[in-house]
Amino acid sequence: MTNTRPQRLRVAIDAQVVPWRNGGVATVLTALIRALGRLPDGDEHYTVVARNSEEASFWAPFLGREQSLVDAEEHQRRLRVPSGHRVALKRWIKRGLWRVARPMIDPILARANSERQWPEVPVSNGFYESLGCDVLHFPWQHYVLCALPTIFNPHDLQHLHYPQFFSTRDLVHRETIYPAGCRLSQSVVVGSQWAKEDIVSQYGVDPRKIQVVPEAPPSSHAGEPSAERLDGVRAKYGLPNDFLLYPAITWPHKNHLRLFEALAVLRDRRQITVPLVCTGSPHQPLWPHLQSTVKELGLDGQVWFAGFVSDDDLRAFQRLARGLIIPSLFEASSLPIFDAWLDGVPVGCSNATALPEQVRDAALLFDPTDVNAIGDAVVRIMVDEEMRSDLRARGYGRLKDFDLMRTAKAYRAVYRRVGRRALTEEDRWLLKWDWMTGTQQCEDRRSPDGQTRTRA
Repeated sequence: MTNTRPQRLRVAIDAQVVPWRNGGVATVLTALIRALGRLPDGDEHYTVVARNSEEASFWAPFLGREQSLVDAEEHQRRLRVPSGHRVALKRWIKRGLWRVARPMIDPILARANSERQWPEVPVSNGFYESLGCDVLHFPWQHYVLCALPTIFNPHDLQHLHYPQFFSTRDLVHRETIYPAGCRLSQSVVVGSQWAKEDIVSQYGVDPRKIQVVPEAPPSSHAGEPSAERLDGVRAKYGLPNDFLLYPAITWPHKNHLRLFEALAVLRDRRQITVPLVCTGSPHQPLWPHLQSTVKELGLDGQVWFAGFVSDDDLRAFQRLARGLIIPSLFEASSLPIFDAWLDGVPVGCSNATALPEQVRDAALLFDPTDVNAIGDAVVRIMVDEEMRSDLRARGYGRLKDFDLMRTAKAYRAVYRRVGRRALTEEDRWLLKWDWMTGTQQCEDRRSPDGQTRTRA
């Protein structure tokens, strides 16, 4: 009797992203790899592709069940490139993508008064195919055309909404990679309905191809900090009492400058001084300007920059903070908000893009372009005890809709679908239900775990 049992699904996850420099994207990827390796069931194997040996050593501690690492730099040294493979694929790309991408790229080059030159979508030299995997996941803003079925995470199209925050080179790169990844991959994954609708609107991608998989608190794996741990972290970083926390790399869209201006207005016009602690790596093009602005506004003793911190330390920061403030101009989903809810921290955030969808009524919303509106939100988060208590309760309630293991299971369902493997009842349910919006898209509103989900 012939054994018809399908071979196990082998998934390659391209993790060639600098963990300490790529902000939320790297945080999402770290949490996903960790969660996939801790799923108690399933017959999948995950190959995590690191850029080099240094970054492989970063990813190694996060690996769990049925996961392995590949050092891309070392692996490619030993790789033989199939004859004619690259040339044929490049010819096909130029024919197929020029028609769809040129109308978007030409205006960008024209505005920048740059030489018109066709930027090419990277083509696999056989590296990805040599990994022996069935499906390839690009979980960051990178895409390579290859012979494997692919999943692409564009995360967001911020560059089309705020092109002034990007160099011409970055704009051209994104408008080469993003349309190609969205159109040529077998599945596109984003974290919110807002991001999905934006991709459909901007690139004309079939909405049935785009899967919404909401994220979850990335630091949930870290244990709750003890009193001794909290005291140690406060001393280690010299943290003030009763501070607001803003965890974000200093990208321009994170809007640190207006937040600083709001703090100065509160101090000068209302005699209210609010300490602010910022975590996250400095984004160098803007970093010197932020530092000089802090000095010009006289906020030297009021604003602390802690830099990149570990998940364990971040949980201590959250427990010590009086509130979280997110004045961002653009977010497809905010990871710090999930983490703040986890630790019972009241949240104030901007009303931009996908944030209202994410928080619903579990945060104080404000206009991120209005310095006075930011200042009012800061004061309320700090002193309005009734509202603080209400936001904590609403945050705990909203957090029940998000779980890192459920997110990992949803990604696994996407891998199975793209890899043409049989889907379980739970897989099908996860692929039909977007729990970011809470809207059940199928008739049966009872999940496989027996919990009833109701329409918001």
